Amino acid sequence: MRRFLPLLMLCALPAIADTPAPPAGLQPLPVPPAPPPGYEPDPALEPLVTITRRGEDKVEEYRIHGKLYMMKVTPPHGVPYYLIDEKGTGNFVRQGEVSPSFLVPMWLLKSF
Repeated sequence: MRRFLPLLMLCALPAIADTPAPPAGLQPLPVPPAPPPGYEPDPALEPLVTITRRGEDKVEEYRIHGKLYMMKVTPPHGVPYYLIDEKGTGNFVRQGEVSPSFLVPMWLLKSF
């Protein structure tokens, strides 16, 4: 493995050297406009976090619109883990850590 990694990096050098130069005359992005006066974000969009104790474990419950979607359990000794309701059915799946590359976006378009 120690010999393979430098060889792999050496093989990647031609690909790096072949990248085209950026076009001439590029302009920096404009500064986004300020929000209108009197604008305040909707507090209902922010998750409500409730911290409780169950035995010796610290449990943080995350809710949006009153619906529990994630819990973070921190034991007194050990690594915290997450219980996530992936499909909104109330069945929680245990995960060691929350990684944005692993979670698939599941948006609610309409609710009756």
